[in-house]
Amino acid sequence: MPPKGGFRRKAPLDGSSTPLTPSLAEQLSYLHNPRPFKNPNYTKNVNRRTKNLKNVLSQERERERAERERRRQEKLEGTSMDVDGDEGEEDIPSYTSIEAPPSVLPQKHYCDITGLEAPYTDPTTGLRYHDKSVYDVVKSLSTSTAKDYLSARGVNSIVK
Repeated sequence: MPPKGGFRRKAPLDGSSTPLTPSLAEQLSYLHNPRPFKNPNYTKNVNRRTKNLKNVLSQERERERAERERRRQEKLEGTSMDVDGDEGEEDIPSYTSIEAPPSVLPQKHYCDITGLEAPYTDPTTGLRYHDKSVYDVVKSLSTSTAKDYLSARGVNSIVK
């Protein structure tokens, strides 16, 4: 009778200890498959340490300070050239000084009751709601409760 939970392995006839058929784990193993996404010449740098955010920010500030000092020295020595009369400090983008323009995507609206996205607005109270079941709740609210929900969102409109 085979052992519980699997098949019995057959011992090889030549007396060696390696089985003729690989086990299921060996058949499903990805250990010896080629890995084309890995660089075969890669060697890990054992001296590299990870840096926390505080270290990254302090190094960035130090680099910016050194760059400003270098530009100031060039200006004093007269070796730097002003292009188009540019006298002011130029902003070098860094980790701490990146400014992004406003988004071109429309602002998302969220349900005042559930916090889910709200494609609908109740015309009488001005509350935003997610679906029909929430609309039933919005209809049953008193005007003072509706005003409280609106004030929580930061809207001070008059509820009709």
